[in-house]
Amino acid sequence: MTDAGPARLADIASQARVSEATVSRVLNGKTGVAAATRQKVLAALDVLGYERPVRLRQRSAGLVGLVIPELTNPIFPAFAQVIEQLLAGRGYTPVLCTRSPGGATEDELVEQLVDRGVTGIIFLSGMHADTTADPARYARLTGRGVPFVLINGFQAAIAAPSVSPDDAAATRIAVRHLRALGHRRVGLAVGPDRFVPVRRKVAGFLRETAGDGVDGVVRHSLFGVEGGQAAAAALLDAGCTGIVCGSDMTALGAIRAVRQRGLDVPRDVSVVGYDDSYIFAFTDPPLTTLRQPVRAMAGAAVDALLEEVGGTLAHPTEFVFQCELVVRGSTAQARAADDA
Repeated sequence: MTDAGPARLADIASQARVSEATVSRVLNGKTGVAAATRQKVLAALDVLGYERPVRLRQRSAGLVGLVIPELTNPIFPAFAQVIEQLLAGRGYTPVLCTRSPGGATEDELVEQLVDRGVTGIIFLSGMHADTTADPARYARLTGRGVPFVLINGFQAAIAAPSVSPDDAAATRIAVRHLRALGHRRVGLAVGPDRFVPVRRKVAGFLRETAGDGVDGVVRHSLFGVEGGQAAAAALLDAGCTGIVCGSDMTALGAIRAVRQRGLDVPRDVSVVGYDDSYIFAFTDPPLTTLRQPVRAMAGAAVDALLEEVGGTLAHPTEFVFQCELVVRGSTAQARAADDA
């Protein structure tokens, strides 16, 4: 790497926003470069796909497990990508483990990670979010000296830091949006009631629809597109012209249900998603949705875990982040009764 030509040095310098001389000093292991600047140059190498010189390769500070659900819902890979980037930037090696139907269970994945001597584990939408699951599995993990952090599904009975979007506030924002568009009968399509995020979304939805001007209807189904289609069909039968969904994937199912009735989104029925994974700006129509602050939540989870790894006593504290309503083409003014 030290004999890299001028073009390569220029590319690295441009990416890192430093001088070529500074890049040369870093690559040759010279002193006189601030630690933050040195890290910028090394990050530029990684981004541009260059291998780091052997002398600059750091030993991993340890393995960190990331246990997530299946990868078909784009929000989970989005979290995984950011978390892996943040861990790698702090010197840790991320180990991605996915739960899938017929595959390893969360408990089996945890055993594999512990056997590999992981420094800590981050759980995303795991068993901790299921109110019917035994939280003792996490107490056992604590007893084995493995720090961990939970994302999306706070339970006070689990003594660990937790990071969550404000699900209740998010569904309230969605209802207000639909109310402002003139919708007077609004539905909520969500997953099974036993999950903490689902209960919070329902609580926010019912609180907002308890006031004047909007009737609220809740329908539970399975997660995903098929579940969204089934829940939305029931909401359409109930006369809803606006549908708030528990995820963007559920919203895809809702749009399918509307179209199966020969209706149009958003002319006849408005649909609001939840997550704002990157592909949903390109659906037909582009999806109005509630954006989870993925980078901020992932950063909080990584920081909390590494504080634990560093010896800070863990507390069952929940860090709550606000979602942002992103208005696109799947919501519109409600049709007047004589136009319906």
